[in-house]
Amino acid sequence: MIELRPYDSLGGANHGWLDAKHHFAFAGYHDPARMGWGALRVWNDDTIQANTGFPPHSHADMEIITYVRDGAISHQDNLGNRGRTEAGDVQVMSAGSGIQHAEYNLEAQTTRIFQIWIIPDQRGGAPTWGAKPFPKGDRAGRFVVLASGKGDEDTLPIRADARVLGLTLAAGESAEYVFGDNRYGYLVPAKGVVEIDGLRVQARDGAAIRDQASIRVTALEDAELVLVDTAP
Repeated sequence: MIELRPYDSLGGANHGWLDAKHHFAFAGYHDPARMGWGALRVWNDDTIQANTGFPPHSHADMEIITYVRDGAISHQDNLGNRGRTEAGDVQVMSAGSGIQHAEYNLEAQTTRIFQIWIIPDQRGGAPTWGAKPFPKGDRAGRFVVLASGKGDEDTLPIRADARVLGLTLAAGESAEYVFGDNRYGYLVPAKGVVEIDGLRVQARDGAAIRDQASIRVTALEDAELVLVDTAP
């Protein structure tokens, strides 16, 4: 089963400096039918104006993955971590027992991100943060694991039975992803238009996937995609 979640059906709010779209219930957007998908709890599509950002705030017991689509995001936290993550790259924060952080767009241009929250397998634990570059050429034509709690090598670690994957396709190319048993998938094109098993999915639409052994993604135009594969 693949359920299309069109971009214009998403919740959200425009705060001026931040234009946020929510694939799932979040902040002032309440939808009992969209409280998450498996262990995936939040997928926010954020557009952040230049020289603005999220001031210090706290999180706990959540795996927070930030995929930068355009521009760059700068992170700082109360553990002393600081970093700047550019377009196509990824940062991960395991909030654990509690962490306070801030995220700013310190660039002269607009930054666009996907922020993805996954419920961890266990509560607590020491909070951590990390970032890693993922050149788009390395995932041309194939799914590449960006963050994983399943022991995948050369990825950012998360504390959940989940994977976050990236894929770029040129128009006309296809790629397949095989799920394990009883998995939930959620796929969003950052750019471009694709077909998933014949279902047309446009940029920033969501595709909620369940009870599928595999999916085949075909690009109708050059495309960049992010997929989350989680336990129920």
